[in-house]
Amino acid sequence: MTKSTIAEIQQAILSLSKSDYAQLRRWLSEYDWEEWDQQIEADSDDGKLDFLVDQATEAKRHGTLEVL
Repeated sequence: MTKSTIAEIQQAILSLSKSDYAQLRRWLSEYDWEEWDQQIEADSDDGKLDFLVDQATEAKRHGTLEVL
């Protein structure tokens, strides 16, 4: 596989058919969500989100917990 520059990738995207462009956009969106999910899971495993549980527990204790 050869390395492509950003400009080459941009030009290739511009040359895609509408159908292929839509497929690429869906793939990129799914890829972004997968990356997000992995980051959230890693942060959770590392305890970086524990403060959210603490805040919710405290709000529940004080009767100020809002559930959307």
